Amino acid sequence: MSEAPAPHGPDAPACSGAESFALRVLGEDMAPEFHDGEIIIVEPGGAVKDGSYVLARIEPGEWLMRQLRREGDGWWLRATSPACSVHRARRLGEDLSAVRGVVIQKAVPGRRRLTRFYV
Repeated sequence: MSEAPAPHGPDAPACSGAESFALRVLGEDMAPEFHDGEIIIVEPGGAVKDGSYVLARIEPGEWLMRQLRREGDGWWLRATSPACSVHRARRLGEDLSAVRGVVIQKAVPGRRRLTRFYV
């Protein structure tokens, strides 16, 4: 199934595909590094390396934030919470096309001193 073309005109997104954007963390899959309600800043063209926190598109409509790990002969997406069994690790092999952005910052609403940078 092919993807629908990008919208044009007044309903088109305000950001280009290369601009950083913010998302809110939902759930505790990435605890203790990221918690429910925290805000992350994602850079679509960010440098990908072992240990990076990334946003990946797994299937149409399914997005995950995970830690990218190099293991053996390929790359894996892993949750950091030991309690996370809902989304087991996903093998990407050598193909990193599912990775759509790198987390470069997190912020805890109302707690500026807890802001953390990842670049």
